[in-house]
Amino acid sequence: MSLAEALLEVARGDERAVLFTVLDGERRGAKLLVRLDRGERVGDAPESLGELAPGLRRSGVVEHEGARVFADVYGPPPRLVVVGAVDTGEALCAAARALGWHTVCVDARAQFATPERVPSAERIVVAWPDEALAQLGLDRDTAVAVLTHDEKFDIPALVAALRSDAFYVAALGSRVAQQARRERLLEAGVTQEELDRLRGPAGLDIGAESPAETAISILAEALALRAGRGGGPLRESRERIHVEPRERG
Repeated sequence: MSLAEALLEVARGDERAVLFTVLDGERRGAKLLVRLDRGERVGDAPESLGELAPGLRRSGVVEHEGARVFADVYGPPPRLVVVGAVDTGEALCAAARALGWHTVCVDARAQFATPERVPSAERIVVAWPDEALAQLGLDRDTAVAVLTHDEKFDIPALVAALRSDAFYVAALGSRVAQQARRERLLEAGVTQEELDRLRGPAGLDIGAESPAETAISILAEALALRAGRGGGPLRESRERIHVEPRERG
């Protein structure tokens, strides 16, 4: 298959891929299409560019072997999975959709998990959290927020999420509740390394009170983590305001 044919397939679908174009040097104009979901590489640019592809989530210029290369990133938008058909879950889905993310709500309680209660969820899954998350398949572009405040839902959901490739796993709750939850997760077989991924209490410290404010706090933390940033004030940061592609985790 030619590069043009492969790129057309990528553009028409929803697969993850990166098209590299060398901007200067002897290989100027050379291209390499890396199809991450298929493990394929097509083109005449250096094959070693393919090693950069898994870590890129935004298009832009990267440096490779002394040359500038433009990385054009293809793929589905990030996905937010909220566990708990509650007010904060709806607020989170609404905020995430405003960013262009896909949104999913999971809840075992059919009377709550309805389009009327969570209208901003593109998909609603009525099932026990661990079963639902296994069904969804949590990848590196998925954020999970557990909002249920109920151990019988929280623990299975967090065990499944922490053992997945989800880039962000968070749970609501006070610091006292978080400590008790962490102990229960360890008892459930979660390793310390897996547990260290848990963001709890969820969100950035912005003084949030309402469900909408809490949603902004949580989503901001997820965005910061995805960009490899700490989430502090920009005026105190020495990093670039806009994240370069290779900076992203």
